Amino acid sequence: MQEYGGNADPSGGQQSQNTGALIKDTDMSTFMGDVIEKSMSVPVLVSFYSSWSENCKQLTPILEKVITQAGGAVHMVRIDFEKNQQLAVQMKIQSVPTVVVFSEQRPMDAFAGVKSEAEVKEFIARFAPEMQPSPVEQMIDQAAGLFEAGDFPAAGRIYSEALAQEPDNAPAIAGLAQSLIKMDDLENAGTVLNTVPAQHENHGAVLAARAALDMANQMAGLGDASALEQAIEADGDDHQARFNLALILWAKGEQDKAADHLLAIVGRDRSWNEDGARKQLLKFFEIAGLMDDFTVRTRKKLSSLLFS
Repeated sequence: MQEYGGNADPSGGQQSQNTGALIKDTDMSTFMGDVIEKSMSVPVLVSFYSSWSENCKQLTPILEKVITQAGGAVHMVRIDFEKNQQLAVQMKIQSVPTVVVFSEQRPMDAFAGVKSEAEVKEFIARFAPEMQPSPVEQMIDQAAGLFEAGDFPAAGRIYSEALAQEPDNAPAIAGLAQSLIKMDDLENAGTVLNTVPAQHENHGAVLAARAALDMANQMAGLGDASALEQAIEADGDDHQARFNLALILWAKGEQDKAADHLLAIVGRDRSWNEDGARKQLLKFFEIAGLMDDFTVRTRKKLSSLLFS
């Protein structure tokens, strides 16, 4: 069976009281019926916890809240890691909390460690698409659509309205910051990102917004694209000109061309600017998203350069 749990440090949690038919405790003797058979009719979230884990104490109420709000679209079972070692070994659970989702009698995906409520909802919704988004989530989806359409002022207004209802909502904070960046209001974008709660600092949307802000600040004083192209034609080893041009191309939405220039620097002189070209590519990956097609194909190119 697939291995779950990663290398997260085991820490904290206490089982809470049952909250009805949607959430129950199980063990080795009832696992087949509670999880495998049940997953034929509805996705089942399996939460491995331990009574000594502080992380479990943080995650369990979030899981239970989301499951309850889902209204039967997904069920949850809790398994005491300490009391069910044989089952944990069979499933190759390495740490707590670890959450595995079962559907149609097989494990579909898993995560280890603490997640925010928004991240848990996003995880579960992949297997229970009938889950209805909250009003704030609907607002964020609407704002994201406006952002993609290029209406940054309207997107920013709706993100702000979402934050008025949920001030700690990481996607809304990140979305507002990204909208401000697109409107060249970098100072206020930075101010917005300073409001990110500590528990959301590593949220993907927040990391992408910080990377976008860093790059927007880099854009000042890069020079003219045509002049940079001429400089590169005159001297292919003018890495600074190539680097600056890559940033300009990225800002114009020409992702692949921007990446190609940085890859060229890596290929010619990886040590330039303390590995600056490769590090900038990593920032591009954060902005685009680690599973974005651009990131996937460019990572392959980078790996080929580094390990050829």
